Amino acid sequence: MANDPNLRLSDREVASMFAADTDAQRYPPILTLEEAADLLRIPVGTVRDWRSRGLLDGCCTRVGKRVRFLRNRLVQHVFSRGLRPDERR
Repeated sequence: MANDPNLRLSDREVASMFAADTDAQRYPPILTLEEAADLLRIPVGTVRDWRSRGLLDGCCTRVGKRVRFLRNRLVQHVFSRGLRPDERR
């Protein structure tokens, strides 16, 4: 998504995005699939597709039958690293 160096976010910028109580309540540190899609303003199917293709490796994990996303890592991943397959694969 974002390879533009102007869109790279620092850890401080990501943390400040969720400093307000309303944002922190709406988007807790661990997100469901639906919350992750809402946060990124994209369809749930797109998040599923990106995950299945390995584009979100490092910011999500399976908990039982459900997938959970680490909010700050997800934002950092999409806006700073971009959507590229994990080079370690």
